[in-house]
Amino acid sequence: METTFKNKVALVTGGASGIGKAAALAFAKKGAKVAIADWKENDEMVDLIKELGSEAIFIKCDVSKTEDVKAMVVQTIAAFGRLDYAFNNAGIEGNTATTQECTEENWDKTISVNLKGIWLCMKYEIPEMLKEGKGAIVNCASVAGLIGFAGLPAYVASKHGIVGLTKTTALECAKQGIRVNVVCPGVIQTPMIDRLTGKTKEAIEQFTGLEPIGRFGLPEEIASAVIWLCSDEASFVTGHVMAVDGGFVAQ
Repeated sequence: METTFKNKVALVTGGASGIGKAAALAFAKKGAKVAIADWKENDEMVDLIKELGSEAIFIKCDVSKTEDVKAMVVQTIAAFGRLDYAFNNAGIEGNTATTQECTEENWDKTISVNLKGIWLCMKYEIPEMLKEGKGAIVNCASVAGLIGFAGLPAYVASKHGIVGLTKTTALECAKQGIRVNVVCPGVIQTPMIDRLTGKTKEAIEQFTGLEPIGRFGLPEEIASAVIWLCSDEASFVTGHVMAVDGGFVAQ
């Protein structure tokens, strides 16, 4: 079974912070060359990966825009000559509001980044993987893709959509050597959760209280699941929905 990703290439969207950053570093530690995409410039990640002895490039990309996503994949191939793994992680939480109070602008932006963005990424990643005859894609949804959360209608709808889209694409690609899976993180210590809690003690306790384990998950814990799903150790796994949380989904 494959234990390293030497001479392989991984593309990580939303790779400048949080879960994406942890995944990009995890790929590099396994020996992969990494293309890091995010909506704002971040050269620090390239330096961190080079310190690990691997290669990396940074690509500025808004995953909701077709031309940005096409350019992202083109730049990855131009730099490294191939694409073996993709972690489609970029996403936003949108604004908190009930279904009737959710604005059309918030709905459109959240769906566009979270759901359309992952569709666009796969649309342009898959043809490059087909050239290699093999590949692995992991999409990032959320436990909100499995259950409802009051006050986040657009976010929850987008994450449920990612789960369904992943299952469909997995069926389409299964006999072409490309595996497609989805991780559904629980409450993870990231800039997104900092924004949702405002870093207030009361809000933090409310969110950690959702997890039976009693703490936030760590980005590195999600990254470990992503690495496994991309590895040959998961060669029989496709269309799988992996909830990575402290147990509240199972309650």
